[in-house]
Amino acid sequence: MREVMLSVVMTTYNHERYIAQAIESVLRQQTSFAVEIVIGEDCSTDRTLNIAEDYQSQYPEAIRIIRSEQNVGWRANYRRTIAAARGKYVALLDGDDYFTHRKKLQMQVELLEANPDVGMCYTRSERIDETGATTIYPEGECATTFEAMLRRNPAENCTVVARRELVEQYYAEVRPDTHPEWLTDDLPMWLWFAANSRYMAIDCPTAVHRVLTYSVSHSPEYRKKIAFVDSLSDISLWYDERYNNCGLHHELLTAKHNTALWVLSYNGGVGEYLRRWQRDVKEHRPLIKNIASYGLFAKKIFWRMWRKNDNRR
Repeated sequence: MREVMLSVVMTTYNHERYIAQAIESVLRQQTSFAVEIVIGEDCSTDRTLNIAEDYQSQYPEAIRIIRSEQNVGWRANYRRTIAAARGKYVALLDGDDYFTHRKKLQMQVELLEANPDVGMCYTRSERIDETGATTIYPEGECATTFEAMLRRNPAENCTVVARRELVEQYYAEVRPDTHPEWLTDDLPMWLWFAANSRYMAIDCPTAVHRVLTYSVSHSPEYRKKIAFVDSLSDISLWYDERYNNCGLHHELLTAKHNTALWVLSYNGGVGEYLRRWQRDVKEHRPLIKNIASYGLFAKKIFWRMWRKNDNRR
């Protein structure tokens, strides 16, 4: 067997409907080097493991499954699956996403081989929701600066290829397991890469990210939605303090404040809105001059009155 150049790290839990497409999309990749698929299966309650084992029996040299007797949770599953990778490079692919460009991995490895100072590269992705609606992400230019990533992560997990030695260095230095308040593992990882190496982009879609209604990053429950966005902001603030001398501190806090209040302008009571406003202003006094928060409050009052009048009809 050829030495593995790249490991596709595939974490999965209850992805019975999607896991076959994810695996097939890797097997169809056209590469001049050996690729392995490392599947971190976290005690699914559906047929995800059975499907993965069927593929492993067909491709025993290409597929390995990391399993345990009990559910370890998304963070530990992510970490143990990456730790089992043997390639010089790792590509990330959750069990409900899939690659679309046949030469995705070839293009990215060629870019990284030609640029030793580049720690990771990403591409555009297609986001597909459960209605079938599709959007391209990122919508604008493909950013490649640290400050741009602080503002908004352009690198969808399913599009990234990174140097495995740097991934291990990230885990050793940042120790994300000590930050249970961080509700995602990809943003802190890519921010670390952006701060400690160059990162580049290939300007074409190569993978699909499914936007599922119920997931850590997407929830119809407004409080969970706010908690996730707050977590993203707190991660960026952490990196801004350590690697950017707090250069975007006010901008990031303002964005965090406005995003939460935008959600609360549609959801929850007036008291909940005011409590969030008061908490944020107490933590960062300049937010008291933030005009957007007053406009959102006026909108909330308007909609509240409109709904009451509408219910009386």
